[in-house]
Amino acid sequence: MIVFNLLPWREARRRQQQRAFVASMLLAALLGLAIVVLVSLWNAGKVAAQSERLALLAAENQLLDVRIREVAGLREEIDALKARQIAVETLQANRNQPVYLMDEMTALVPTGVVLKSLRQSDNITVTGYAQSNERVSEFLRNLGKQGRWLTQPELVEIKSASFGQGKDLRKVFEFTVSVGWKRASKEHS
Repeated sequence: MIVFNLLPWREARRRQQQRAFVASMLLAALLGLAIVVLVSLWNAGKVAAQSERLALLAAENQLLDVRIREVAGLREEIDALKARQIAVETLQANRNQPVYLMDEMTALVPTGVVLKSLRQSDNITVTGYAQSNERVSEFLRNLGKQGRWLTQPELVEIKSASFGQGKDLRKVFEFTVSVGWKRASKEHS
């Protein structure tokens, strides 16, 4: 016997396929939404952890900035102390310089030469009187060759002058000499 189904089975099957399709789409949408939510939560956790690390780094940077300022202040103090130390050492090294200068001048001034003044700036300027030009030349040679503390003598000016009064009036040569000088080393201090 042959059985005929006269019910609209194709429409029922289409409805069933449509329901299955909608159900699978809803399931896919829910699954996608769940994945999006999980990824968002994971990213939010990572962002929160990174924010905490950044806050910690910012706090550490502030502490380091304070320490850097302290170190800079200490460096300034060290530089000031070094400058003072150099000034004291320079003064210490040069404290006997006038003694050396006067001692050397007495040894180098020849007979017939009288010193009038000594002025010190960058160089030493010596003014004085000599009996003759030869005496001035001898003085310059002594300064150049035998001078331990004095260097590079240079005759600035020489002129004829009178010295004394009345019966003691003498013709002399007034001269000006510029001389460089060496600083005393520490072993001579």
